[in-house]
Formats: sequence, C-alpha cells, structure tokens
Amino acid sequence: MAKNLVIVESPAKAKTIEKFLGKDFKVESSFGHIADLPSKELGVNVEGDFKPKYEVSKDKRAVVKKLKELAKKADTIWLASDEDREGEAIAWHLAETLKLDKQRTKRIVFHEITKSAIQKAIENPRGIDYDLVDAQQARRVLDRIVGYELSPVLWRKVKGGLSAGRVQSVSVRLIVEREREILDFSPEASYRIDAEFSNEDGQSFRAKLPKNFSTKAEAQHFLEQNASAHFRVSDLEKKPVRKSPAAPFTTSTLQQEASRKLYFSVSKTMTVAQRLYESGLITYMRTDSVNLSDEARRGAQKEIEHTYGSNYSKPRNYVGKTKGAQDAHEAIRPTDFSMSSVNVDRDQARLYDLIWKRAIASQMSEVQLERTHIKISASTHNETFAASGEVITFDGFLKVYMEGTDDEVEEQEGMLPALRVNEALYNHYVTATERYTRPPARYTEASLVKKLEELGIGRPSTYAPTISTIQNRNYVEKGAVEGEERKYSQLTLKNGVVKDKLLTEKVGSDKGKLVPTDIGMIVTDFLVNHFEHILDYNFTAKVESDFDDIAEGKEDWTKVMKSFYNDFHPQVEDVTENADRESGERILGTDPKTGRQVSVRLGKFGPMVQIGTADDDEKPQFASLSPDQQLNSITFEEAMNLFKLPKSLGSYKGEEVEVNNGRFGPYVRFGKTFVSLPNGADPLSVELDEAVGLIEAKKKADAPIYTYKGLPVQKGKGRFGPFIKWNNMFVNVSKKYDWDNLSEDDVIELIEDKIQKEKDKIVHNWVDEGIRIEKARWGRHHVIKGKTKVELAKTVDVDKMTLEEAKAIIEANASKKKTTKRSTKKK
Repeated sequence: MAKNLVIVESPAKAKTIEKFLGKDFKVESSFGHIADLPSKELGVNVEGDFKPKYEVSKDKRAVVKKLKELAKKADTIWLASDEDREGEAIAWHLAETLKLDKQRTKRIVFHEITKSAIQKAIENPRGIDYDLVDAQQARRVLDRIVGYELSPVLWRKVKGGLSAGRVQSVSVRLIVEREREILDFSPEASYRIDAEFSNEDGQSFRAKLPKNFSTKAEAQHFLEQNASAHFRVSDLEKKPVRKSPAAPFTTSTLQQEASRKLYFSVSKTMTVAQRLYESGLITYMRTDSVNLSDEARRGAQKEIEHTYGSNYSKPRNYVGKTKGAQDAHEAIRPTDFSMSSVNVDRDQARLYDLIWKRAIASQMSEVQLERTHIKISASTHNETFAASGEVITFDGFLKVYMEGTDDEVEEQEGMLPALRVNEALYNHYVTATERYTRPPARYTEASLVKKLEELGIGRPSTYAPTISTIQNRNYVEKGAVEGEERKYSQLTLKNGVVKDKLLTEKVGSDKGKLVPTDIGMIVTDFLVNHFEHILDYNFTAKVESDFDDIAEGKEDWTKVMKSFYNDFHPQVEDVTENADRESGERILGTDPKTGRQVSVRLGKFGPMVQIGTADDDEKPQFASLSPDQQLNSITFEEAMNLFKLPKSLGSYKGEEVEVNNGRFGPYVRFGKTFVSLPNGADPLSVELDEAVGLIEAKKKADAPIYTYKGLPVQKGKGRFGPFIKWNNMFVNVSKKYDWDNLSEDDVIELIEDKIQKEKDKIVHNWVDEGIRIEKARWGRHHVIKGKTKVELAKTVDVDKMTLEEAKAIIEANASKKKTTKRSTKKK
C-alpha cells in the first residue's frame, strides 16, 4: 500500500500527476466537491451564525467511502485541489468529511501540473487557508440566500419555475438595458466624403474629409465645388511610433480572444482550457493576474532568441487593472515555451496555439512604425482632405501575434506613396456616401464578460457558469436576426460630373449576440422595481470586494452575511405581501371591430395578444406571439394580424392547405405534412401557388434515395447539418462524403457504421424490461427506459451493475420528478 495519498478534483488531473510521483504515492480524485448545501432546503442558519449545513450527496457516497479507506491506510494525505477559493473549500470539505488527522494531512498547491511544480509543492506544503475557505463559504451562502428567497417571489408574482441569482440577474439587467437602448435608438443619416488621388508618379491612394455633411444638398454642393478644383499636398508629417504587445491571458481576455478568433463560446473555452491544464500543457486557467513568473519569462526569452533572434526579445512584466485582481497568481501561459504546438485534439490544439502566441508575444520587442499624416487642399474651397498611412520598420511581436478587437474597423491604414509638400495631385473621384449612426452593439458572450470585469462583478470562476445559466433559464438567447435591406444614396464626382446612385445594404444582422427574452425583460423589470439594491451594479461589485477582504482576513464572513440579510429579508417579505403581479402588459390600442382593448402580456403558455379584459361581458380572445416577436416591440398591426391565423389558402389534391404560426415559426400544413416557411417570410402574404411549391419541394426532398433491407432511405438537412434517415434512425453525413451525390456504397457505409456505433454504445440491454445502459459523452453512462434517461456518476462501475440496481435508479428518478411537481404546486 502506498504511504502517500494525494487527492485532486478530477480524474484527468490525477492521471497527469501520477506520472510525476513515484510508487510511494497513490493519486485519487474526489470528482469535485464531495459536500455541498442540501438541494431541498435553504441549509443555512439565518437565525444564528449563518453556519451552512453541508451534506454528502448520494452520488458521492461511494467516493467518500473509498477515500476514507485509503486515507486510513496512508501515512500522509496530500490535499492537492486547485489553488483558488473553490479548491481551498474542496480541500476543507475533504479534511472535515473524511475526518483526516491534522498531523498526517498536508495542503499543497501548484499553478501548473509539471514535474518541477509538483515536486516543489510537495517540498513546501502548508495548512488549509481558512480565510479562502470563508470567502468561498460567503459567496456560496449569500448566493444561496438570494436565490432561495427571491425565486419563490418570482413564482408568485411573475411565473412558476423562475429563478433569480445575485450575479445572473445583474448580467441579464445589462443585456436588457442594452436592448432598450437599441429599441429607443433612432438612426441619423449624414454623408461621408471619400476621395481617391494619385501623385505625379501615378501612384494612387485614398483620403477622406474629416467631417460629414448633414444633408444630401450640402454633400452635392461640396462635390460640385470640387469639379474644377486643383489639389495639392498642403501638409505632411512623419513620426516614428512604437506599439507594445498585449499582456498574457487572464481568464476573461482568453474568453474574449477565443470568441473573436476561434468562435468558441465562453463555456467551451473553459472546458477546453481545463483539459489543457489537466494534461499539464498550460498553467491554471482561472486567474485575473497578468504576471509571469521569473522562470516563465526566462523560458519565453530562450525560445524567442532561439527562434527569432535576440533583437526580438524584450522580457517584461505587466500590472493588472482589474478590480480585485489577485496578482500573486500567474497569467495563463504554456508550461513549456519550447512546445509551440501540441499533439492533442483540434480544439485543444487551436486554443493552446492562441495561448502560446499571446504569452510569447508579451515578451517580444515592440513593433516599430513610421506613421505619415498628410493634408490635401483644394483651390475652390477651404475644406481639407486627410490621409494616413504607416510602414512597419520592425515587426517585433507581430512576427507571432496580433490581438483581436470587438470594434468594427471600416478600413485599416495602408501605405502611402512618397509625397512632398506642395506636390500637385490628380483626383480620380470624390464620393459622398449616405451613412447612418449605429445603435449600441448587443453583447456577445465575450463582451459581456469584459463588461462584468470592468464593473468588478463576478470573478474568473463565475463568468462561464453565469452566462450558461442565464441562457439555460431562457432569460437570454443567442440572436438569430438575419437583418434587413436598407437603401442608401451615393453621389459620385468623376470627370467633372456628379452622378446619384441608389444602393442597398444589409443592416441589423445580429447572429450569435445575446438578446433578452420576454421573460428575461419582465423578471428584470420586477427585480429592479422591487429589489433595486440587489441589482445595483455598485452593490454587486461591493459584495465581490467584501469577498476579497474576507479572503485576505480583513473581514469576518458571518458579519457580512448578517449585515446583508438584515436588510434583504424584510424587503423580501414586504414584496411577497404587497407587490402586484407582473406580466409585462402593454396596451396597444382598441380593436376596431369590437371596441375592446388590445394588449400583450405574458400568459401561462408564453407571450400572447389579448382582445378584451376579464371585466368585459364577452370572454377575451387570445393569440400567441410568433417566435420572432417580443412583447416590448410588437406593433398593434402585427398583433391584430395574429388573429387572422390560421388562414386557409384553398384546396390541393383534395386536402385543405392552411398557413399558421407555430412554436418554431410560420408553416404551411397540407394534411399531415408540415412545411416551414423560409426565414423572414410573412405567413399572411403566402398564396396557394407558393404553398403548393413548398409542399412539392418537401415531397421531393423526402422521397427515398435508396432502399436498404427493404426500408427507404431519405436525406435532409437539419439543425446539425446534412443527414440520412433510415428505419427512424438519423445518420449525420460528414464532409468527407459528397452530399449532393451520395452513392449506394456511401449510403450502406453510413448506415452500417451507425448501426455498429449504436451496438458499441450498449453496455447492458435487458430487453424484457426495456432497460439498457449506454455509453455517453465524456466517459459517462446513461440508464435508459423509454423516454427516461438518467446520467450516472463517473464513479459507478457500470460493468458490474445489475438489473435490480438499474431499476432502482429509474424508479428513484420517477419518484424525484413526482416530488418536485408536488412541491412546486404547493408553493
């Protein structure tokens, strides 16, 4: 038996660490927290000292039992969870739950999983940092109190099944306020002036007027003034410029850059980074520090000098600007700078490449530029054109990396030809293009993280789960706005003649941006109206600052909790007792046929339009909003149109054809056939001929392309790409196949491969009972019966599982669902 037991949070981390320790060490995983607050009660003594009631969940009991047995046999137990507050709390729970002997227990931390870092940690153990534990407890308890007390208020005053959270609700508020800025925005048009000139050597370049004109008449008058003008260089300025590289990645800057360059979501970035860390390839990925250790800077310098030359090397350190940053930690960097690439899966390799380049670039020389500014005067007016250009004289860190940006850049500065003051210039053309002011941009996941960080709200460990939570709870969704066509005018002066041209551009496309749902807006309004203090940005940042003070031993966590609760709880009781229900109702006008009120509001089954009120003699009429309509923006005309659906278009082949709005958008129904309308199509404008065309196209698309074992094979395109369907089985078609020309061999290969994969997934199949165990993603397994699917903990040995155990899991899941429904109804 090993003399030393090392306990970490994850199996992947355990596997990596095990490689660096000898036979006297056994490394085991706790699979994250082994204890937490109970799921069915508050679990906090709010009447006393706010002591949490921790318990071991059912799925962790086997882990705890195993770790207890191993700990009894070991001489020394090493608690090696992560170095942040969450990791410290895991170590503390292990010590308390396993009842570890303090004399035999040591706490070790490391910023990277490398042999030298592990050995250094073993040589320098410490005790559990109870200040960090208290800071984690304070966050957990305060967030539990807010969620546990606010959520029932929302159930009673807004809609059942809702939830609130300290950071999540503030995040939704940011998105809601941005959306309202966009809705209130009125674009203003002006005319931007651009010109193209060439010098005496015939080299062309572009310039622009530093001001815009408010009206088309002013712009046209200006162009006419230039028709007979002579142009010359009136001023020329050259100056050297240096650009320094960006700091190495913190959690938030990594999330932002991975979003810009790799199109990763925030949660995907953290998942992929976690794997890189656990494999020992990068340092810890939850950090707000931009520091690099002396050893890291030396490693970067050696790699830079070896690969690019000593003139590219400039070791430096950075000072963080983030509120509450923990600068004792290190930035995210490779553990070995000599490894410019790693042999891992594609996503990990791409993220590693980004981290390596950013960290290396931070230790490289500045870019040296020569920037030129020129002014161009005309003989017929006093306005001055301007042009800028730059030439890189030394590429420095650009040899490796250039930081991305969220700002829309119209045009990058290029090179200017050699020019001199008073040199005559030839004008090719001058344009005046109608441009519109833009509304504020909707948040992306990454730009929301940036905003939260600027406000001091949340910490590196909270960004990804917060953004996932607000989307999972349907307060926010990824926008799918296609945009719309907008006409704009462009005047062009060429060869002394001004011509007017009408052009078209697409505006308002916001795919992938964060858009609040109706329920997100209603909940935000309710919370701001009744709990403004909780949703105040400064208050939320102050709470984070309090947590930092607790972590540094400057503040007692129970005092912070008491101070918060004594103000918060009476407010909850007052709102519960006295506040009116909130439905987000908007009165749009009066129905011209009946004279009854027309309004929109949130109903039991979602947003709806209502004609009439409960006080009328007649019952109100209702119509559901379509998926692309929102309570806050739907117009009276759009609302009234909803009562025209479903609309009968006529008959085709003896079957009625009708058009309607559904849960997933407008559609045509023909018997039992449903055909979605194209994006942006107005169901009220669809005619029978168009509907018949869609029906026939659907039939053609659904027609079998092959028959396999007596059953038809169909092809189609779905949410996740092209597929074929056979025997109610869907098979994704990868890019290695020619989708438009699938051969007989391709179809057979795809189906047989899928059948084999389905067979390989099954661990147990008790056919008579209709129960089976299947492999799932990330090494997990599911117990399945009918439509019931229960995920098993990684600790469960599925190979040894019996039918009786599987039945018990299915029954426990069914019982849990019934209990949840009863408790929700009761509340």
